[in-house]
Amino acid sequence: MFESLTDRLSQVFQRLRGQGRLSPAEVESGLREIRQALLAADVHYQVVRDFLSRVEERATGEKVAESLTPAQQLLGIVRQEMAAVMGEAAKLRLAGRPAVVVLVGPAGSGKTTTAGKLARYLARKGRKPLLVCADPYRPAAAEQLATLAARVGVAFAQAGADPVAGVAAAVDQARRDLLDVLIVDTPGAPPGTPPPGFLGEMVARVKPGDVLLVLDAMVGQEAVGMAAAFAPLGVTGVVLTKLDGDARGGAALSLPSRLGRPVAFVGVGEKPEDLEAFYPERMADRILGLGDLAGLAEKLEEAGGERLAATAARAREGAFTLDDFLAQLEAMVRAGPLDQLLSRIPGLGKMAADPELEVELKRTRAIIQSMTVEERRHPHIIGASRKRRIVRGSGTTVQEVNQLLSQYEQARRLVHELSRRRVPPGRGGFPKMTR
Repeated sequence: MFESLTDRLSQVFQRLRGQGRLSPAEVESGLREIRQALLAADVHYQVVRDFLSRVEERATGEKVAESLTPAQQLLGIVRQEMAAVMGEAAKLRLAGRPAVVVLVGPAGSGKTTTAGKLARYLARKGRKPLLVCADPYRPAAAEQLATLAARVGVAFAQAGADPVAGVAAAVDQARRDLLDVLIVDTPGAPPGTPPPGFLGEMVARVKPGDVLLVLDAMVGQEAVGMAAAFAPLGVTGVVLTKLDGDARGGAALSLPSRLGRPVAFVGVGEKPEDLEAFYPERMADRILGLGDLAGLAEKLEEAGGERLAATAARAREGAFTLDDFLAQLEAMVRAGPLDQLLSRIPGLGKMAADPELEVELKRTRAIIQSMTVEERRHPHIIGASRKRRIVRGSGTTVQEVNQLLSQYEQARRLVHELSRRRVPPGRGGFPKMTR
């Protein structure tokens, strides 16, 4: 996500950190490099100009050049202003009983997939969604949405040939079935053409509390022009899809201020769980290479659930088995691709691109899963014959099994020390995996 922009901005601040105190000329040079990086990332020129104007004004007013840590102070200003450019964190209104959420946007932007993801997101928040297909034009649109509804475990309805009347009927159905949110998938329009005429009539009739504009993040600042065609429908927020494949960041940084509407959600993958609420401060941190530990914690908590909480409780009591180790690995696997998880940790963005890390995680998982329950709970019983059986079951080598057991033992000792609130000298965290 935003790899190109993050790399360029990281280089700018790395160079500035090496300067000690910054002269006004060095600050100006740094801002000029930031400007070039943002324009290369396809950020709208007006957004870049206004952003840098505010950064320069604050940098001058706060006397960055005289600061003892000028690069860090300038980074802080850039972070705050970048978050401001992306607006405030947006929440769905979900007004009405049932609440109606209509998804609109250009053809191919990912509305149907987003509808399924949003249904899952709201269901996990305690809502009871009804997915409604109001696309009478695209072949198999209803079938695709019905499949997604079944996959995420929510109800489905088809509006039929008359989508306006069909959506109104779906509202009545939701009331009868005690469903509290309608998520309406609508047809798209090719870029440069107006949306289907019936959308305005449908919005006027069902009066949705939320009209979400779904846009492909990879189109960059062109998203601003695409959004203008749908603005008359009363757009309340934006969903940016395919953000995981966007190396530039132009849409995320341009849309909120140019459209005057906040980004509510971002799509970061193809799976139903790959929809995240958009937080400007967190996104600014990720763009600047500062990570997103809050987002990482949420991902792991959602993936691990009660089992991970129980594992943490046992660890605090000083108990840490290979079962607990496996529970953490399983949570990481469910939380998403390893590269996405590591990209949220400050300083590990480049490591996330290392394919060997994913291979090593799978290897470790295979070794533990090839053990019996007794072996996971009491690894000290694993002798030569047991290792040979584990090797055959996991497709690894005795050396790799020994390496895992050694790493586990280090982790177990550290957990024991941490439970007694005595961290051994030189141990700042769990041992790293070695290849």
